[in-house]
Order: sequence, then structure tokens, then C-alpha cells
Amino acid sequence: MPNPRIKNEKQYQALVEKGYSKEKSARIANTPDAGEKGGKARPYEEWTKEDLLKQAVKVGIKGRSYMNKKALINSLRNN
Repeated sequence: MPNPRIKNEKQYQALVEKGYSKEKSARIANTPDAGEKGGKARPYEEWTKEDLLKQAVKVGIKGRSYMNKKALINSLRNN
């Protein structure tokens, strides 16, 4: 049964099946541009470190305050 609090149920289920926790899957599936494709978002290299840190908070990356911009980009792409 679909959860009304999940904005992108299909993406949420795919993430859970991939092994992500339910909490992390929900956070990712509930981001404003979740699951949208088409190059609308700027590449992470164009983001400020502050913006990268905010995104890292949204997706729950631990140790982010110690990371430089390159490490933040790598963590965001691989989590």
C-alpha cells in the first residue's frame, strides 16, 4: 500500500530494494526534484560548498563538516 507521505513511491521502492534504509529512501524520494531527469540541475562542480553541505544534510551524509568540496561531491554522487 502506497505511503501518502512519500512523493515518489516508485523511486522509494527501488531504493529500498537496492538496500537503502527506509529513512534514507524516503528522504531521497521526497526531495523536490526526485526522480526527474533531463539535466535541469546544475552539475555539483558549479555548486558552492555551502550548497553542497545543505544537500549532504538532506541525504544524511555523515562526516560532511570535515569534507572539502571535492569530497562532498564524491559522497553525494556515491551515496
